[in-house]
Amino acid sequence: MLIITAVRKKLWEPSENWIKNAEATRFIEFINKKYNQNISTGKKLYDWSIEKIEDFWDAMWKFSGIIASQPYEKVVEDLSVYPGTKWFPGAKLNFAENMLKFKDNQLAFVFQGETKVTKKMTYAELNKVVARLAKSLRENGVKIGDRVVSYIPNLIETPIAMLAATSIGAIWASCGAELQPSAVIDRFGQIEPKVLFTVDGYYYRDKVFNIIPNIKEVVKAIPSIEKVIIVSYISDNKPDIISIPNGVHWDDFISKEENPEIQFEQLPFDHPVYVMFSSGTTGKPKCMVQGAGGVLVKHLNELILSTDLKRSDVIIYITAPSWMMWNWLISSLAVGATIFLYDGNPLYPDPLRMFELMEKHKISIFGTSASYLHYLMGINAKPTEKYDLSALRVISQTASTLSPEGFEYVYNEIKKDLYFNSISGGTDINGCFAGAIPILPVYSGELQGPALAMKVKSYNDNAEPVLDEQAELVCEAPAPSMPIYFWDDDDDNMTKYKAAYFDHFKDTGKNVWRHGDYIVIHSDTGGITFWGRSDAVLKPSGVRIGTAEIYNVIEQLPEIADSLAIGLKDLKDGTFKYIVLFVQMAENYKLTDGIKDKIKKTLRERTSPRHVPALIMETPDIPYTFSNKKVEIAVTKILHGMAIANRGALRNPESLDFYEKVKNKLK
Repeated sequence: MLIITAVRKKLWEPSENWIKNAEATRFIEFINKKYNQNISTGKKLYDWSIEKIEDFWDAMWKFSGIIASQPYEKVVEDLSVYPGTKWFPGAKLNFAENMLKFKDNQLAFVFQGETKVTKKMTYAELNKVVARLAKSLRENGVKIGDRVVSYIPNLIETPIAMLAATSIGAIWASCGAELQPSAVIDRFGQIEPKVLFTVDGYYYRDKVFNIIPNIKEVVKAIPSIEKVIIVSYISDNKPDIISIPNGVHWDDFISKEENPEIQFEQLPFDHPVYVMFSSGTTGKPKCMVQGAGGVLVKHLNELILSTDLKRSDVIIYITAPSWMMWNWLISSLAVGATIFLYDGNPLYPDPLRMFELMEKHKISIFGTSASYLHYLMGINAKPTEKYDLSALRVISQTASTLSPEGFEYVYNEIKKDLYFNSISGGTDINGCFAGAIPILPVYSGELQGPALAMKVKSYNDNAEPVLDEQAELVCEAPAPSMPIYFWDDDDDNMTKYKAAYFDHFKDTGKNVWRHGDYIVIHSDTGGITFWGRSDAVLKPSGVRIGTAEIYNVIEQLPEIADSLAIGLKDLKDGTFKYIVLFVQMAENYKLTDGIKDKIKKTLRERTSPRHVPALIMETPDIPYTFSNKKVEIAVTKILHGMAIANRGALRNPESLDFYEKVKNKLK
């Protein structure tokens, strides 16, 4: 099926000066000299990166200055072993050591907790406090392979705890403080952590949320936890933690020795560093184990080459420790940049709060979601008229799909001359499948292309690579940050791992990673448009429609704040019945017959008659994951009478109550 989309406009072309100073250009010069190449453009760099995958990752290791106590014997043992590829055998390194290689007085962190708390920390201070905390963890029996976890907001203490744990060779996993105890237990209970870092509470829209009762519930349910370290955030004094078994205040736990020497355990390249969790919206979350070296080299690739991160930058991503973008952001330490950590609602106390902070702190790289940009566009916000954004040079966007008009909004109302880097990947690989590099033009509605060294294609149902058609995103070759295993895989054959990513096209004879995204790769620009999750694809009259095709049109209407498109099926034979569109109305609007007619007319004119929903209903809320993705599958299950086992995995689980109430009206 040919795609249905607006004309894609070229929105930005990098200047000669931009290209000259880009890290990608410096990398190309490095490759041309070291590997005797003649690469001159971004597209040629990508082609080389997938034709010479081993050389690319070898070059990335050397170019980024990875610290290792023992060199690798080769880059990769066998690329055809997929999954299970062995990267950089023989190498020994420590993840935290690479994060802490800068030790000067440049700011490592600036923290802003909504309107309440501001803190700063230099690289010199960071190295000292990590050493003190690592000493205390060792003294409390933490050793290589132990799990250390956090149930905590986006505080400076969170990366400090991660670095202290990984310096020892412990394995880190995290959940944001906003998660319900059931969701935390579902995640941490599977990996049996020894130590839990947590907090007395957090702020959201200046409201105080005390989570001491939640911590008590989590610790009671996970008997492996031997020590609970509690940060004081909402309390002026140390909170009462007598109800927390094995609880101790951060200030009482951390070593009083002022300058202890830190010992970085030297470990194999694929030693586990993170356990990342799937969203868990349809069942217990998968526990994906990722290797230290793989995450490190993948993040450095994306931060340096794709984001153009330099030591002089101040970088922020609107994220929380529940989302892999937190891990990605913290790896900016390995580049020596300043990380701006924000905790709370980015639209509070004013929708332009982030731009106020950008002006004040000279933030140069701003990371956000499509929903944030669509919201600003919906209220006709004009940040460029109010704030000095001269320091801002890159905006990165991920999570859900951004409409072409959202791309244009960035250039029209935020800043005309910047690199807009729309990226897409997954928790599964702790990185990107698509995003490309900043020496290429930006077109509306398109990610610039596949990420470097990611052999991304779009497959139709016959496992044939196609262009200019909606199809499944696949990756035909391994990458270092792909999981080394699932925590609970029951055999050496990686059965659950393969079922999650490799079984979809197995019967066609193709051994490829199928990620579950519905995309179009454009033949003219090489760019990629994302149309939503492939498991949420709508099929009226047998024609596949990505849900983003509907959202991109509907959410531009001033009356609509948000929307959710669901396909109803006949439970007897599984055939597609019709599309139901749930709309969350903008402030001061109610869903009327006139607005319904406007929605249908707009969809018919801008897409096709097949996109027009048979039923439009007003909803008080749209369910989202903690990584800002709409939860279509959970609502689809509810409307078909199926149980949802893990509501705590949602950012707003109470939103599902509405769909439970209306499901009987849809039969």
